[in-house]
Amino acid sequence: MRYDRTVHLDTDFATAVSRTREALAAQGFGVLTEIDVTATLKAKLDHDMEDYVILGACNPSLAHRALEIHRSIGLLLPCNVVVRRSGDHTVVQVLDPNTMVALTEIDALRPVAEEATRRLDAALASLTRPRTDG
Repeated sequence: MRYDRTVHLDTDFATAVSRTREALAAQGFGVLTEIDVTATLKAKLDHDMEDYVILGACNPSLAHRALEIHRSIGLLLPCNVVVRRSGDHTVVQVLDPNTMVALTEIDALRPVAEEATRRLDAALASLTRPRTDG
């Protein structure tokens, strides 16, 4: 089972992170957490790796709906979004919200997962379109 939704961008890492935050916000997601995996592994293990950040994105309305259906779904929230360097491009990946239905087998979560998927897909699609603001 695929558990990711992914786009590849021909842009630098910092720009990709900034644009990803903007794209998520345009779809009603705020970033609650940011984990700089590169810096953490360097500080804790003296390990060098490519630029890699995990954004914990949350759409409060969708989170509320999911939590009203099943309180333990918080284990799968917020939506993790990874921005990472891969060779000469940047990859943006989101956890496929349908994973929460597949893992829990709670059919009542399906409408929430479908809406989250539509919103996250729209955010990813916006990243692949050329910018018109200069």
